[in-house]
Amino acid sequence: MLYHENPLSNYTVPLTICLLLFLFILSSISRKLKNHSAATRKAPPEASGAWPLIGHLHLLGGSEPPHVTLGHMADKYGPIFSLRLGAHKTLVVSHWEMAKECFTVNDRTFANRPKAMTFEVLGYNSSMIGFIPYGSYWRQMRKIATLELLSSRRIDTLKHVMEAEVKAAMRESYNLWLKKKNGFSEMNRWFGNIALNIMFRTVVGKRFVSDGGVNEENERLRKAIRDLFDLGGSFAISDCMPYLRWLDLDGKEKKMKRTAKEIDGFVQIWLEEHKRNRDCGSGERKQSQDLMDVLLGLVEEGEEFDGHDSDTSIKALCMVSLNF
Repeated sequence: MLYHENPLSNYTVPLTICLLLFLFILSSISRKLKNHSAATRKAPPEASGAWPLIGHLHLLGGSEPPHVTLGHMADKYGPIFSLRLGAHKTLVVSHWEMAKECFTVNDRTFANRPKAMTFEVLGYNSSMIGFIPYGSYWRQMRKIATLELLSSRRIDTLKHVMEAEVKAAMRESYNLWLKKKNGFSEMNRWFGNIALNIMFRTVVGKRFVSDGGVNEENERLRKAIRDLFDLGGSFAISDCMPYLRWLDLDGKEKKMKRTAKEIDGFVQIWLEEHKRNRDCGSGERKQSQDLMDVLLGLVEEGEEFDGHDSDTSIKALCMVSLNF
């Protein structure tokens, strides 16, 4: 039996070694070119005066408001510079052309939301539109809010709500004048009640201030909403230094959890009322329905919230709509 040796078999190992060596050299050259390209870009300067662990936080907590301090830094370091707020590096832009480029040319890069305790605790674990990380769920919730609450068709449909509340407020103001006849000492609350009644009727189908006047439940809800705004815009130590969150040094997490529980209690009651009152046998969506009814109708029609719990998504969207 004759055996014919393949002439290429003697070169298999050398060819494999040469191929691997070529790929290694090519990868090294590509990496060097990338590093060189990155090195040629001039990074924004970092402000001086940073301290270990806390970074530049001490500079923003002085007697001057933070925006004034940042303005002085912009005069010194230019229209774009960076700060270290605890564990996070922060870019500060103070020129309109650079801001325009951030939100037009590089809008997708800046579209995401940073992680914050406020978003997690007060925002149904980042389920509210303003707190949702950029992605399919954010696009879906934004689309629903635009079509079912903010569209011209929807506003025209709910026009009667706005007209009715303004007329009711005018009657109330006239009755108040007849009773006191010494001017309007509660105009801020009066205007606030008009806005709250319109929003509440649009979103959950009920007035914030009923014809019977303000009661204890109204005041609890008003205080909870005010606390939501105050806590949402306040500084929390754990946002800059996440490794200290378990200590809750400023007590913000405890306050946020208490406020979130208070607000969710109200929204959960409204959601259960809407579920009980819905005619499950009817597939038609009435134009006069409030936002919570519309969202429940979407769920019945098979709408899925990108893997999120439907009740939580409904409550989050309604809650953020009440705070527009």
